[in-house]
Amino acid sequence: MKTTTVLASLLFVCAAGCLVGCSKDKAKEKTTPTAPAPSAARPSRPAPDITADQPVSPSLAVSADIAAACGLKAPGTPAPKFDYDKDELTEPDREVLAQLATCLMTGALKGKSVLMIGRADPRGTEEYNMGLGSRRSHSVSQYLVRLGVAQAQLEVTTRGSLDATGTDEATWKQDRRVDVQLATN
Repeated sequence: MKTTTVLASLLFVCAAGCLVGCSKDKAKEKTTPTAPAPSAARPSRPAPDITADQPVSPSLAVSADIAAACGLKAPGTPAPKFDYDKDELTEPDREVLAQLATCLMTGALKGKSVLMIGRADPRGTEEYNMGLGSRRSHSVSQYLVRLGVAQAQLEVTTRGSLDATGTDEATWKQDRRVDVQLATN
C-alpha cells in the first residue's frame, strides 16, 4: 500500500511538472503587426488622387472638399508628418480631428463617410510599411470614434509606401501621414 501511495505521489508530481513546463511561454519574437492590405482587397478602387489634399496638421492631409465643407485651415507652420516609425497623433492633429468630428456629426458632412489612408516613407519592407500605414490610419479612426463619430462613417485603409516620393529625411516626412478623403461608396 505504501508503494502504491509513493508511486501515485510520484506520478502526480511528474504530471504537475509536465503541466508547469508546458505552460511556460516561449520567448516572444519581436514581430511587426501587419494588417491585410485593404487596397489589395478592393481591386476595383483606383489609387486615390491626393494632388489637391491640403495639409491641416502635422500628420494629416484632407481633401479639398472636406477642408472647404468643414472650414478646416492649414496650420501656419510647415506640416512635418508622423515621426519615423510612429503612429501617435500630435496635439495639432487632435485639434483638427475635433473640428472634423464636429463636421461629421453635426456639420456640413453630417452622415457622410470618410476614408483614412495611412502612408509611410519608403524605408522598411513593403509589408512593414503597409502595417505602419494601417496603424496610422487606425489611430485617426479611433480618435474620431472617441470623439463620437459613428464607426460606420469611417473607412480605414493603407497604401504604406506605395506612393512615397521622398528620397531624404526632409522629403520622407512628407510621406509619413494620413490622408482623409470623402468616401465614394
